[in-house]
Amino acid sequence: MGSNLPPPNVRKGVPGGDPADNLVRAVAALAALPGIVVGAVSSVYRTEPQGYRDQPWFANQVARLECGPGVTPEGLLDDLLAVERAMGRRRAYSPEDGPGGVEGAPDASLRYAPRTIDIDLLLFGDAVRDTPRLTLPHPRMRERAFVLVPLHEIAPELAFPDGQSLIHALKSLTFTLHEGCIGQ
Repeated sequence: MGSNLPPPNVRKGVPGGDPADNLVRAVAALAALPGIVVGAVSSVYRTEPQGYRDQPWFANQVARLECGPGVTPEGLLDDLLAVERAMGRRRAYSPEDGPGGVEGAPDASLRYAPRTIDIDLLLFGDAVRDTPRLTLPHPRMRERAFVLVPLHEIAPELAFPDGQSLIHALKSLTFTLHEGCIGQ
């Protein structure tokens, strides 16, 4: 999960708030989903933007979700997107709609623009998917210290479905970690 904008009510002039507040709200919303129990939740890390760099740093966090037997990867993705929408996320780029997405964004570079909340489905057990709608494991997670560092905090022994260890993936990246801030 990541956020680099304050909650919507703060942007409208109500005092208080921080992007990390959005992560707290997101975890609470995930815990309220049917068939979902929130397990371990990482610390919040401040992270440098990727792709589009001219924006505020992000607050990022990883949570482990324990899913009941009726929860599918596609169903969980639908629930995560619904939580994003309920928290005020408006996607400028949609993988299904292409550039322009739901807001008529001019190009795909806005895929990495500032956002109130971004909740990615990184893994779903050992499930592997490669469809236009869902790719599991997340296709860019092994390139991103802001994903792997908090993931290592809550699941240090994790191995990806292809057998690569999380620690091996983390050691292959060049990044800095200082006082909860990740630069890459």
